[in-house]
Amino acid sequence: MTKLSVNINKIATLRNSRGGDVPNLLNVASDIQDFGADGITIHPRPDERHIKYQDARDLVSVVKKEYNIEGNPIKSFIDLVLEVRPTQVTLVPDTIDAITSSAGWDTIKHQSFLKEIIDEFKQNGIRTSIFIDTDLKLIEAAQKTGADRIELYTEEFATQFDLGNRKGIIPYSDAAILADELGLGVNAGHDLSLENIKFFKDNTPNLLEVSIGHALIAESLYLGLENVVNMYLHRLK
Repeated sequence: MTKLSVNINKIATLRNSRGGDVPNLLNVASDIQDFGADGITIHPRPDERHIKYQDARDLVSVVKKEYNIEGNPIKSFIDLVLEVRPTQVTLVPDTIDAITSSAGWDTIKHQSFLKEIIDEFKQNGIRTSIFIDTDLKLIEAAQKTGADRIELYTEEFATQFDLGNRKGIIPYSDAAILADELGLGVNAGHDLSLENIKFFKDNTPNLLEVSIGHALIAESLYLGLENVVNMYLHRLK
């Protein structure tokens, strides 16, 4: 079964909008795990507009399943990850002012940079993943960085799925097959939803984990958080 990691950035955004502690991020993370999710994902950004660096530290005592921290490996992020030591770190090439992730790594251009960072994380027992597009040459280069996994950037798949183009899955299927042949685990995330997740999972071989936040929280406004978590788990079986 493909694991479900729930990104709780939007919970932090809601909390921060009033400057208080409602909803309580730690309680929500605990409840999501109790509802059956396999892990918690956060993506702290330098301006801390949603997840704060202190949240990452506080969650250590709450996340009893897999803990995934995403972000651009600037020094403050690297220091945070080495302090917290999550299950997995996912490296994302965000600009400082990015609203959301919008591209994967050029693992050819940045290979030596990524390798140096990944070596340090792996020496500290942290599983590493690279956020990446479906270009097969970039996946081959990702393997040379020493990463444990890749996370396929799925926005284009979601766009094509909404347009009715089911062939939009083909690059993801091909990328997942190659990654497995190279010994890389396969994760995926971005714009996956209740509507498209089963099709994506059924047509992406060797899919180990999906990270879902925005759609899952939006769907929960209508259907309830516990119900939505279990709807995703059912589709991922």
